[in-house]
Amino acid sequence: MAEGFTLLFVFLLGCCVGSFLNVCIYRMPQDLSIVAPRSYCPQCRAPIHGYDNIPLVSYLLLRGKCRNCGARISWRYPFVEILAGGFAAALFMKYGFGFSFFSYSAFTAALLVITFIDLDHRIIPDLISLPGIGIGFLLSFLEPSLSAKDSLIGLLAGGGSLYLVAVAYEAITKREGMGGGDVKLLAMIGAWLGWKAVLFTLFFGSLSGTVIGGGAMLAQKQGRQYAIPFGPFLAFGALAYVFFGPQLIDWYLNLGKT
Repeated sequence: MAEGFTLLFVFLLGCCVGSFLNVCIYRMPQDLSIVAPRSYCPQCRAPIHGYDNIPLVSYLLLRGKCRNCGARISWRYPFVEILAGGFAAALFMKYGFGFSFFSYSAFTAALLVITFIDLDHRIIPDLISLPGIGIGFLLSFLEPSLSAKDSLIGLLAGGGSLYLVAVAYEAITKREGMGGGDVKLLAMIGAWLGWKAVLFTLFFGSLSGTVIGGGAMLAQKQGRQYAIPFGPFLAFGALAYVFFGPQLIDWYLNLGKT
């Protein structure tokens, strides 16, 4: 019973964090402060009162509309809150209230912001990825499952591998196929998770990108020129590694063994 209440508390706390992440997703691409002013309706610009800014609850009570002008509030807001709460609960179940929980919670929050900004604007903010590289490396000195050496190799391999791919692609096709934001994002992933995660993330991200991106191109009836951001797939691969990576790698390496 106590565990259930704790899990619910962690989920609700994660939803509150998700509410702040929505602010980051909306404001950072516009170079607006994420601290002030307080949340407001994007349509009528009226400030949102505290009782209308309760994660999930307010959206349901207001039926997805602004109290002041009646404009529709995007479903994206409660969705991000649910994702943040769900990941927080899942991390708690996996790691408990330890250093890894708080470290990976911060990492997951950064990936959520990056994912939705990249989907909307086709950019990955340096304001997240560059400090993320340094923070990930520094935390490797405290993370029990990761050494500073693995973190350093991971950030160099992550950034270096995608940089070489981007240079080779541009040299062959004479057009840019991968932005610098993806390079810095994979370097950040390598710094937080190590070099094995870089290989896993590239494989998982490329596989999911091929399947989902190919399906999107068919649905939109677009050719190979259809632009698909790679950042969300890298984030998806990194999150898959956080929860299942080592187990999946061990399973793969043991295939065929008796």
